[in-house]
Amino acid sequence: MNTTSRLFSSAILAVFLALTSLTSAVAEPKLKSLRGSEIQGADTESADPFKSEKDRAPIERNYVQQPPLIPHKVETYTVTKNFNKCMDCHAWTRYKETGATKVSLTHFKTRDGQELSNISPRRYFCLQCHVPQADAKPLVGNRFQAAEGIGH
Repeated sequence: MNTTSRLFSSAILAVFLALTSLTSAVAEPKLKSLRGSEIQGADTESADPFKSEKDRAPIERNYVQQPPLIPHKVETYTVTKNFNKCMDCHAWTRYKETGATKVSLTHFKTRDGQELSNISPRRYFCLQCHVPQADAKPLVGNRFQAAEGIGH
């Protein structure tokens, strides 16, 4: 067997192995916990338990200072150090036009309480605190009770 034939055979074998591993990965789309165990009853082919819903009424907050949940999809939103898609609607200059909630004044302060003319860098990446709401049953049991007088 000459060198060209060996290279060609090796390339064919590499492509075959890559396709085989991709096929097996696609064949079993199971959700796993952060610790690696499979989540029972969470088959991603049938329904995504974390699927966010588009533009619905916000879920009430359960405690003081709880960041509001996002009542719309954000999967395609870009938030980088140079661009924040959330600000297209939630900026103080745009919220009336778009009907979105304006960014809180707390987002314009440093940790020392100094007021800024733009959003504080520590509050710029919205998805650190705000998450899309989803109509999903809890993955684990929870006995959390909402604080007295909050939303009730």
